[in-house]
Amino acid sequence: MLDDPRSHGLWENMAPAAPQTASLPGDLNADVVIVGGGFTGLSSALHLAQKGAKVVVLEAVEIGFGGSGRNVGLVNAGMWVMPDDLPGVLGEDYGDRLLKLLGNAPDLVFDLIGKHKIECEAVRSGTLHCGVGAAGVRELEQRAGQWAKRGAPVHLLDADETAKKVGSTVYAASLLDLRAGTIQPLAYVRGLARAAIEAGADIFTGSPVVSAERSGQRWSVQTSRGSVSADWIVVATNAYTKAPWPQVRAELLHLPYFNFATAPLSENLRAFILPERQGAWDTKEILSSFRFDSQGRLVFGSVGALRGTGTAVHRIWAKRALARIFPDIGDVEFEAGWYGKIGMTSDSLPKFHRLAPNVIGFSGYNGRGIAPGTVFGQVLARHISGELSEADLPLPITDPQEQTFRTLREACYEAGSQLAHLAGTII
Repeated sequence: MLDDPRSHGLWENMAPAAPQTASLPGDLNADVVIVGGGFTGLSSALHLAQKGAKVVVLEAVEIGFGGSGRNVGLVNAGMWVMPDDLPGVLGEDYGDRLLKLLGNAPDLVFDLIGKHKIECEAVRSGTLHCGVGAAGVRELEQRAGQWAKRGAPVHLLDADETAKKVGSTVYAASLLDLRAGTIQPLAYVRGLARAAIEAGADIFTGSPVVSAERSGQRWSVQTSRGSVSADWIVVATNAYTKAPWPQVRAELLHLPYFNFATAPLSENLRAFILPERQGAWDTKEILSSFRFDSQGRLVFGSVGALRGTGTAVHRIWAKRALARIFPDIGDVEFEAGWYGKIGMTSDSLPKFHRLAPNVIGFSGYNGRGIAPGTVFGQVLARHISGELSEADLPLPITDPQEQTFRTLREACYEAGSQLAHLAGTII
């Protein structure tokens, strides 16, 4: 997109075409205007349109341009925060409600894929959270125990069992979560857009919102070429938020994350590396992730941005890391490399905001965008349609809180990832 192969990489090269869209041509009326064409916005549009609402989606660039089209493609349950910690942070009601909603969120993703016949390389064989060292094992033991007592289908695997699942002996343990799986994220978000259009939603791309004004009981959302008048606004821009709601961006710390995709590996390598096709990531602070696409490419990622000196630093490190984890892989060639921005909140939990009367949205997915984004979009649709009261939402309403020294900290993350990878930190 935008003539930059580092924006969406392999996903753009291999995804089915997006549905035909154009920029907003003039002035329209709607019940709901949704700003942002990613997982949350398009899930909201689909579920609202299915309820009979007149819905208009305004996307600044293209469908899936933000984090929805760039990520690793792991459809995970829950969040980074330990399950037992959520009630303490959010209170008993919200904590239990959010755990249940996000624990079951992958079900909605795979149900939508099946119902709407979305071609997105969906594989539901679970994910593997791989433990590095004694500290990693302790973390996985806690996570496994806390999910297991809630009835989740999670299994703590020892080093030998992990080696068989991963195809590597470098990990001390792993947590297999059978609720989870993998998808091709850009293909999925394009599929959501197609389903929303078929349900009756109007989607306009190349239509960045420049202002939003209240007039009586309705809102007028302006672009450079037109406007939409609506009762409700859903702000679904997350880490890629710009005007007119800069406070959403100010609450999020940008963490850069890159992926490289190898050429398709040989049948012998594909037979023992992730033989059951789980997606995987590790417990390191500067984590790594890896999964296959449908044609046998290994997609390997970590923290960092592919720009400036980072492009060469992270590419060299990724080759060395793959050789360390999978010694038989040899000197691999990368067919594509791309990166994006993860929106991190101060407590690693998503937020629900009412930015003005009837202007609402979720943000802050902390690297867990697919399942939470999809299910939060459904929640927004249920709330706007009157099916879900404010008191029954999965998160309390909070005001965005700007993170301190945000610009400096973001620069430190980008520089720090380069220093770590230059130092050769792998396992």
